[in-house]
Amino acid sequence: MKRTLSILLGRTSHIWTKVPLANWLIDLTLTIPRFIMGMLLALEFGASKFGMPWTPDHRKLDLFEIIYWFPQDVAEYGGLFAAFPEFFAWMAGYAEAVGGILLAVGLLTRWHAVLIIITMAVAILCQKWGQGTWAMLPAMGFLWVAVYTAVLGGGRWSLDYLIHKVVRRNEA
Repeated sequence: MKRTLSILLGRTSHIWTKVPLANWLIDLTLTIPRFIMGMLLALEFGASKFGMPWTPDHRKLDLFEIIYWFPQDVAEYGGLFAAFPEFFAWMAGYAEAVGGILLAVGLLTRWHAVLIIITMAVAILCQKWGQGTWAMLPAMGFLWVAVYTAVLGGGRWSLDYLIHKVVRRNEA
């Protein structure tokens, strides 16, 4: 098991490692917005259109099911989105609901930060653009927190960091 985990994570160790920051207080200062943003994204935005255990009952969504109106909304973006609206709607729902939770706890942080960056950029450019700054503000906030998280990683207050420590300790 230990060797399998090491082989699996060995080639992608840069994804698990953190950018070294001066001290734990700086890491904590960057963790707080990552956690809050991930939880808000998952619990408020993602759960409203993607079936999760915490999705409100009145949405009547099964686990990992997309709400009926979302693919139609995505199709209106045109181009490739119109060709595969269910796929892109599902990916956006996954990025918000599942990606938000994993970002909050710091698991596969950089991968999910990139998914959230893409999702928020599409939301801003294809849906919110032209509706004014206030309409774009939530997506812009999620985008910028995801950008610094993609660059810095989860930090020492993340599951990625703990996994990296365990794997490195077991390799020694």
